[in-house]
Amino acid sequence: MCATCGCSDDAGVRVNGHGHGHEDRLVVLEQKVLARNDHLAEHNRTWLAERDVVAVNLMSSPGSGKTTLLERTIRELGGAVSVVEGDQETEFDADRIRATGAPVVQVNTGAGCHLDADMLARALRSLDPVPGSVVFVENVGNLVCPALFDLGEQHRVVVMSVTEGADKPLKYPHMFRTADVVVLNKTDLLPYVEFDSSRFVGSVSQVNEHARVIGVSATRGDGIPDWYGWLREAVTSTGSAIPG
Repeated sequence: MCATCGCSDDAGVRVNGHGHGHEDRLVVLEQKVLARNDHLAEHNRTWLAERDVVAVNLMSSPGSGKTTLLERTIRELGGAVSVVEGDQETEFDADRIRATGAPVVQVNTGAGCHLDADMLARALRSLDPVPGSVVFVENVGNLVCPALFDLGEQHRVVVMSVTEGADKPLKYPHMFRTADVVVLNKTDLLPYVEFDSSRFVGSVSQVNEHARVIGVSATRGDGIPDWYGWLREAVTSTGSAIPG
């Protein structure tokens, strides 16, 4: 059982066993935790829709470069944008976002490996985003638990770097299965690392045929216009706007 979020890591294995009681209780606990979270997520979704605010959930493993991507996005696109920063400890990333001028609320989860709907609800009340704006939620760095917890967001983005290996979509399928778009970051390092881009794109398609893969370098700027294009299309379709 996962001590940080209450879900059972190996519920899929144990539920297929002989059912000695302990395993069944773990599965029931996971179901209760996720059911409560999903209920709160629906409240968040309604709260956001009533204000024409679009929430974009950014998920990744640590070190993928999602904070760098977010910094660049805010500085270059501008507009009404605010951020919820999720980390176990510190305000390092929140301080980086504050330097862009965007409003930000830090959520520290302690031992927790993900944000949940209740955490986002409290952050949104503190952030108080203006109507018609976009809220980026930078989730805790983890390729497992964040995918399990609906926050009430309208869009999910998985950020991955070329330094992580092309096999990650198949090793962590649920994370990629729930994504609207996969941003492959640090493409400027491709000449220096062993990374099969074709294999990666094929692996993403294998677990999620609808997810678009966008290659970028958040530091150098390669592919960034494609990311901005997807972002504009995603948020304008739900009523909010990012400057052209």
